[in-house]
Amino acid sequence: MADEKEKEQKPKQQQPKQEKQPKKPKAPKEETKAEAVVPEEPVEPAPRARLWDFYEQQVRGKLQQQFAFQNPHQIPRLKKIVLNVGMGDASKNPKGLEAAVAELAAITGQHPVVTRAKKAIANFNLREGQAIGCAVTLRGGRMYEFLDRFISIAVPRMRDFRGLPTKSFDGRGNYTLGIKEQMIFPEIDYDKVERIHGMDITFVTSAGRDDTALALLRELGMPFRVETPVAA
Repeated sequence: MADEKEKEQKPKQQQPKQEKQPKKPKAPKEETKAEAVVPEEPVEPAPRARLWDFYEQQVRGKLQQQFAFQNPHQIPRLKKIVLNVGMGDASKNPKGLEAAVAELAAITGQHPVVTRAKKAIANFNLREGQAIGCAVTLRGGRMYEFLDRFISIAVPRMRDFRGLPTKSFDGRGNYTLGIKEQMIFPEIDYDKVERIHGMDITFVTSAGRDDTALALLRELGMPFRVETPVAA
């Protein structure tokens, strides 16, 4: 018994701790073909609209000389172009509205907005918030690109064309033109057209007067008729 007590009283001998060996640095993994990053080719910016350059280089100087503008900010410029398609039977024919949206997107290169009724009219079976058409507003480079294609390609394809009317100004320098068929635009495929519809195109300018707005659009290439409106 005494021997067992002596063994218990003796402190246990602690074994010396083994020193930790430093970890070996891992060898860098070789990049596989899948992980190798392929440098992307730089995307070239789209060229500027030629009609925009033509306006700044030639049209501005002619208008300033013609109307004797002393301040360069008085020279009229094109602010935006609005295309509007009205579909009165959109509630009965929703596929027609979808086709009009797709066609307007192809013509302008921009996704149109679906326009809705602001108030209910019982005589027209119209409810508030009902989809009645679509519209697109173009500005900047897309605006000049569309105007260039409209003047040089679409207008000559109008049936029995004898010049654009000059009496469609609103008195504040804005010009609105009605088109009967969307087929004049080359982006429209004849085989995929389900229904022929028209559209309204509004050219909004900063002129404030009809005579200066007419001179601006005529210098840009709009083929107007011979008669001119009375100055406001």
